[in-house]
Amino acid sequence: MVDTLLTRLEELYPEMVELRRLLHSEPELSFHEVKTPKLIADYLEGLGVEVKRDVGGRGVVGYIRGQKPGKTVALRADFDALPIEEETGLPFASKHRGVMHACGHDGHTATLLVLAKALVEYRDQLTGTVVLIHQFAEELAPGGAIEMIKDGCLDGVDAVYGTHLWSTMPLGTIGYRQGPIMAAADRFELVIHGRGGHGAIPHETVDSIAVASSVVMQLQQIVSRNIDPLKSAVISIGSFHAGGAFNVIADSAEIVGTVRTFDPAIQELIIGRIDQITKGICDAMGATYSLNYQKGYPAVVNDSFETSRFIEVAKTIQTEGLVREMDPVMGGEDFSYYLQHVPGTFFFTGAGNHEKGIIYPHHHPKFDFDEQAMLVAAKCLGKAAIDFLERSETETSRVQEHLI
Repeated sequence: MVDTLLTRLEELYPEMVELRRLLHSEPELSFHEVKTPKLIADYLEGLGVEVKRDVGGRGVVGYIRGQKPGKTVALRADFDALPIEEETGLPFASKHRGVMHACGHDGHTATLLVLAKALVEYRDQLTGTVVLIHQFAEELAPGGAIEMIKDGCLDGVDAVYGTHLWSTMPLGTIGYRQGPIMAAADRFELVIHGRGGHGAIPHETVDSIAVASSVVMQLQQIVSRNIDPLKSAVISIGSFHAGGAFNVIADSAEIVGTVRTFDPAIQELIIGRIDQITKGICDAMGATYSLNYQKGYPAVVNDSFETSRFIEVAKTIQTEGLVREMDPVMGGEDFSYYLQHVPGTFFFTGAGNHEKGIIYPHHHPKFDFDEQAMLVAAKCLGKAAIDFLERSETETSRVQEHLI
């Protein structure tokens, strides 16, 4: 079955490209997806797939039930776009000003839809059930995964797999990692409240810009002086706004930044230190402050056993040298929530191609990916799903005991 499925995916590749380009031209922002989930649901229903619409809000879940009873495996793809003005010049570029598929979610969706078409054709040979999770709002916390899980998308699921087309990895490569592969992604807002006044008489003011500048500089010391150098963390300030006139000392200053961690203990340490440092500087300089810290997606932590099995599967799709262990990525992904409920793995599918000028990173207005990566991703997801369903309970228990 596996060999014929892979061959069928190759035959269906043009349809995958066509779907991707259609989705790319009609992007929809997180929590505003209307046409995209309808297209997905209609396509799956047209294949004869059992479909649930509006899962968790705007999600779509499909069920491919094999002729033989067995386990259940889930495959996930996201379908939201970003508030970015596209500058690719592609003939199928976004038709909507200021909205763009700049992260490959159009490719994720096309990949899973066409994989579903291939799996349906071999349903009579399928043991168990494949659940197709088409998720809305990955790009904007709190994201769609939490609500879809609450609404039952993982009910009865024994394992889950997902991938991200990755433009900074060469086409053909498959990146995997056991344990943490993507970071927890948090956001914080700090407002420093001083006392404004005329720029000519600073001694009668509390300069919020001076206070906030001191805070920014000291926050950079947290990672270098409070975190074990053998562990990872990032604190970055992305926005600093204050004042408006050249001769007026600003009454307040706003700082917005992000924190990335893998270890919850380090995350809590950083939250505490941000508050302590800001309070100390404000007390010393006569200012006050307000801190709004928002925890985003937790770290994506792959199951060791399922990742080990996936590695072996991937090596049958691509040559061994192209299946590579990768360093953790400091970006965030709400696939983490699925992995908190069932074992599974999240991997990266290389989609960059310098010869074609596909060199721009994700979330860039000129972002694109080599569409051949979708075929690689579909083969890996499809074979991983079949491998899981056909894996005997005895083998699973034996390997898990060995890992313990």
